[in-house]
Amino acid sequence: MRKSTVARKTNETDIKLQLNLDGKGAYKIETGVGFFDHMLDLFAKHAMIDLTLSCEGDTYVDAHHSVEDCGIALGEAIRIALGKKEKIRRYSTKFVPMDEALVMANLDISGRPHFVYNVEFVQGRTGNFDAELCEEFFRAVTVNAGLTLHLNMQYGKNTHHIIEACFKAFGQALREAASIDPELTGVMSTKGVL
Repeated sequence: MRKSTVARKTNETDIKLQLNLDGKGAYKIETGVGFFDHMLDLFAKHAMIDLTLSCEGDTYVDAHHSVEDCGIALGEAIRIALGKKEKIRRYSTKFVPMDEALVMANLDISGRPHFVYNVEFVQGRTGNFDAELCEEFFRAVTVNAGLTLHLNMQYGKNTHHIIEACFKAFGQALREAASIDPELTGVMSTKGVL
């Protein structure tokens, strides 16, 4: 079973996370940031991972530290759970529509962190959530998991829908890229290591 547990405590956040890459899409998320919880619920369901995450953060300042640090912890958990990355499909491209919005995620579980983000918002907030935190979260996940991730918004107007499409597209891409190909021996690389 490809599982991991991560605990991360700083002066700004206290995070506990459990992840099962071979789960059923079960989740229990409590970050203190309601919209972010909703996005992580969607991500876990679409990635078909089991994810338990609790975060006590300095949300009296704003949600920045909680969102970014949850991204760091999630990235670490994904990297640990993937292990040596043997037999994984490695690549995935997913387009996800959310009403008027369409987002494409391209993922390579490469071991080389690289993040490309072409997402723009008409409104800078949805509810109490700063839209710019979407980029901070995905950058933190990418760097700490060792992923190459490109998130490209094709079009969209509603901030909530655009962010939701980003999380769903990433979840769908991770599900496929991390899935096991029974016909593959070792890793999907001529280098012999990812």
